Amino acid sequence: MNKEKIGFIGLGNMGHPMAKNLEKAGFPLSVYNRSPEKAADFKSLSTVYSSVKELVENSDVIFTMLTNDQAVKEVYEEIIPLNIQGKLFVDMSTVSQEATIETAQAVKIKEASFIDAPVAGSTQPAAESTLIIMVGGETKDLQRAEPYLQKLGKKVKHLGENGKGIAAKLSINYFISMIYQGLAETVLLSEKLGIERKDMLEIINESATGSGATKVKTPLLIADQYEPAFALELMLKDILLAHTAGADYPLSKVLIETYQSAKDEGFGKEDVIGIINYLKNKA
Repeated sequence: MNKEKIGFIGLGNMGHPMAKNLEKAGFPLSVYNRSPEKAADFKSLSTVYSSVKELVENSDVIFTMLTNDQAVKEVYEEIIPLNIQGKLFVDMSTVSQEATIETAQAVKIKEASFIDAPVAGSTQPAAESTLIIMVGGETKDLQRAEPYLQKLGKKVKHLGENGKGIAAKLSINYFISMIYQGLAETVLLSEKLGIERKDMLEIINESATGSGATKVKTPLLIADQYEPAFALELMLKDILLAHTAGADYPLSKVLIETYQSAKDEGFGKEDVIGIINYLKNKA
């Protein structure tokens, strides 16, 4: 087995199950999370560090899975002054293309390597190692990371230089935001016309309109409970990033208005498909 020491920074809804999969695969793993309680169940098999500095100094390949541009900036501002020569950084966060490229350049100046490797999929695919991983960076760096990425996802797609992975991620999340708003509106319309929610969802999922996106949200819609696998406010963040990157289309204006209003009215912490409750209130 490869003896490189692996570090993982960021144990949120996605990062925790992803780091667990690296642990289960038997890689020498260390973890860090700003809220230490999220690292508690790694103590028996892995090393839990109390600082970014300690983790980076004791790791060869470092994964980061953080919330937004600001979080990535703060963590890498701690990393860049360290002696990181020869280390590989794999950022799996969903951030702006600008932040990704700036971070990659800062890491490379210090003679380390960097790939952006955001993922398509939410908490269940993260736990099941069935994520789609979209990579921007040099081929040699991807080859070094690939044994670990293969334990995190079912497909690793190299799309070009730094920034191309995040470009694909913003594009796919832009599409998913349309699917979820469309799914919610369709369910509400069918209910207004007297069709039970579970029946409409069965029709959707068994027809050409069904997809992984519709199927994974079906249990939440039937239960009418929206514990976040992917929070609505994070989808809004990604829609706004896509808009800034060039998604200036008729639907983008509708999406921004809907998701922003839903967050403003208190639905931001719910799962993204919880947008149905905002739309129901507006009907």
